[in-house]
Amino acid sequence: MKSAILQTATRYLLPILLLFSFFLLLRGHYYPGGGFVGGLVASIAFVLHSFANGTENTMKILRYKPLSLIPIGLAVSAVSVTFPLLLGFPPMTGLWFEEPIPVIGMIGSALFFDLGVYLVVIGVVLTILFTIALND
Repeated sequence: MKSAILQTATRYLLPILLLFSFFLLLRGHYYPGGGFVGGLVASIAFVLHSFANGTENTMKILRYKPLSLIPIGLAVSAVSVTFPLLLGFPPMTGLWFEEPIPVIGMIGSALFFDLGVYLVVIGVVLTILFTIALND
């Protein structure tokens, strides 16, 4: 679908939706939200861009195949789960930095776990949808 209205709207909505997905990612380890919901919103942003401009143009924006995000996300999550073992704590123990980071707040292992889930969700959703779109 090559609609001028949808293309123009997508030009403005893509950065707003990506910023909102990042907000959901950061908010998730304190309140509802997190990696899964943030990843879905980011995926929706790219799918909307794909509807307006074509899958090939969206793949050019991403630079890397979405499939490559899955092992990276799994590795980040696995490290955040197992890192407490190195310090003598049980797996999945929440570890936090001493000082809050301006704008972001307190950073801990929960945020890194959410980041891994965020990347896996984006990778899985976009891989499935782009594979379907390119095979039609």
